[in-house]
Amino acid sequence: MDLEPPPPSEGAWLATLEERARRAVRPAVWAYVQAGAGEGVTSAEASDGWRALRFRTRVLRGVGEADLRTTLLGTEVSSPVAIAPTAMQRAVHPRGERAMAEGAGAADALHVVSSNAGTRFDELGASGPWWLQAYLPPRRDLFRPVVEAAVAAGARAVALTVDTPYPGTKRGVDDEDWSSVDLSWWRTNYPAEDDGGWKYDTLDDIGWLREAAGVPVVVKGVLRGDDALRCLDAGADALYVSNHGGRQLDRAVGTASALSEVVAAVGNRAEVYVDGGIRSGADALAALALGARGVFVGRPALWALGAAGAAGVERLLKELRAELQECLDLAGCPTPADAVDLL
Repeated sequence: MDLEPPPPSEGAWLATLEERARRAVRPAVWAYVQAGAGEGVTSAEASDGWRALRFRTRVLRGVGEADLRTTLLGTEVSSPVAIAPTAMQRAVHPRGERAMAEGAGAADALHVVSSNAGTRFDELGASGPWWLQAYLPPRRDLFRPVVEAAVAAGARAVALTVDTPYPGTKRGVDDEDWSSVDLSWWRTNYPAEDDGGWKYDTLDDIGWLREAAGVPVVVKGVLRGDDALRCLDAGADALYVSNHGGRQLDRAVGTASALSEVVAAVGNRAEVYVDGGIRSGADALAALALGARGVFVGRPALWALGAAGAAGVERLLKELRAELQECLDLAGCPTPADAVDLL
């Protein structure tokens, strides 16, 4: 059963969310959620990259209250703030992806479901718009039924994650600590013969996935302008700037730094999204100012899930939306698109 979130308190709930989640989630799972790669340099710098940016606000525009509604690959949502894909949701909360989907749906927000999910796609229901995140196994034929099941269940796009030829070593994570954690649900949407192996992706995977899915393909994990253009030329429909939450190559550039290069390279050819260290409405405004169409949150969504289930996810999204609303109003921006060039 989902826990009820605490009574509203201006700004206090978001500020204490991480600690609330730490107390609610088992220590081994918490260590995994929080872990970064290597020395943790990239993961530690993520939020600071957004906080370092400063706005040049607009005045005397007669804006009134900004309208946050926008579209992500043609799907209308309540705001540009969406939920990034994360695994281990059923280890964080018993209802896992179902609670995440319900919370996102209640906030009229997009969420992305991991292909390693512990919940069958057809159990997610029609609570709101969602995409499938994809890791391609060495045998592509084993992934075809996975993506077909996701699309049949309502996935509107596939986010191909390309920064993970295999999982990087996570700092402070000990496999022995997981001995008491039931993982029988892991990768429940894959066929039984899948061995969970990994492979090095190529540009050909974009076209193959687009054909297999029959829905748009978003390439996630892009940090360079030249790579963004190669992906578009290979058939990608959108780009997603991400360094995997600092969990793959440590000392990878922060997404706050990489975003502008990717946006400049792409121009008006495709939408660009970003995640990594987004913790507030001001962070989201900075991402929009750099040209992002969608702003995704990862760890905070897991914190909200662990602390208060679906109600926590809904509250997280609504509070971030309220913060972004105020930021846009004060910056003189009638819509998220008008935030471009605030920096």
